[in-house]
Amino acid sequence: MSISRQLSDALAALPALAEEIGVDAAEREIRRELPFTAFDAFRRSGLGALRIPVERGGLGGTLEDAIHVVTTLAAAESNVAHALRVHFDVVESMRLAPLTPFHDRQVRRIVEGALFGGASGEQGTARAGEIETVLRREGDHFRVTGKKYYTTGTAYADFVRTNLVNEDGKGVTAIIPVRAEGLQVLDDWDGMGQRMTASGSVVFDNVRVDPNEVIEKGYSSLVGRHGGAYRQLHLVAVAAGIVRNVVADARKYVTAHGRPVLHSTAPTAREDVFIQQVVGELSALSHTIDVLVRDNARVLGVSSDAILHGDPAADELVLQGALATARTQVVVGKLALQAGERLFDAGGASATSRKHNFDRHWRNLRTIFSHNPLHHKAKVVGDYVLNGVKTHLVEGRTF
Repeated sequence: MSISRQLSDALAALPALAEEIGVDAAEREIRRELPFTAFDAFRRSGLGALRIPVERGGLGGTLEDAIHVVTTLAAAESNVAHALRVHFDVVESMRLAPLTPFHDRQVRRIVEGALFGGASGEQGTARAGEIETVLRREGDHFRVTGKKYYTTGTAYADFVRTNLVNEDGKGVTAIIPVRAEGLQVLDDWDGMGQRMTASGSVVFDNVRVDPNEVIEKGYSSLVGRHGGAYRQLHLVAVAAGIVRNVVADARKYVTAHGRPVLHSTAPTAREDVFIQQVVGELSALSHTIDVLVRDNARVLGVSSDAILHGDPAADELVLQGALATARTQVVVGKLALQAGERLFDAGGASATSRKHNFDRHWRNLRTIFSHNPLHHKAKVVGDYVLNGVKTHLVEGRTF
């Protein structure tokens, strides 16, 4: 079987994978049942190595392919798609990284089916995003003790990518096996949405760290800046999938449970012009969001390839990718939340029954778009358009 055939086969099997992952998803959320089996299925799919080049053992897929995978999975089970965010980010950074022993080792792990989770954020710091957990030297290795929060996906992963500071106060990134002695994953995420993303805590209790698994952090590099935009687009792609699920739930509810509006002359809910209008609007919102996300993925695909090939225009293309992603977030955030709220107009009070769990869509969307304030995105874009200010656009963190 050729490698190109492997890619096409993996993508062709994606709908079935999404369907498998989505079985009982709404009910699982009510039970707060973490979807470990879904990640086993994802490992078997081979899609975890989608962006790794063919010559390095991967499928050689495009960035648009990767976002298509995220959105398709999110339409079935948004927690799974969201929890893969750090893994997809690690894969993208490995694709663009130099050929060093550190990077080659991570690529081999990815190709062999390993998944990566994240442990960056910390609670109790003066500002969000600050890192205070210190990596300390002990002989020929390092040790780390501390607690991380917002550790999305780590419970399902094989390795955790954690951001730390060294004893000189400089930012570093370490790769640590999730089953390392002294490492504990806590399911203490109490957010109202995305409840099974395993976004709670990781505790490091004097965990040994191999010095060969540590590199300096580089937010402001081209790869770091591109990665910042890519991580944001991943969240928007999850939101796009949720809105597809909103449309599917609206259709399912109307055809299986719906009744015509009181003053309607229609014999069934599906023939009621008022309900048809609601579902039509939901479908239009989903379509518009999908178009925006696909175009954004195309833009980031161009900037990624520019970095990979050393294109002199890479710096400007990465900037345009950050702008495109920020603009997409501002618009999609509004449209998606509108869809999550409008869904209930397709069914009236009966649609609020807990057995349907339709409120999960709005809760999940609101949680996703609380990651980075949309009004800040709009302000930064406006400052660039009016004054050419690039400060936040080139920091490589949330743009």
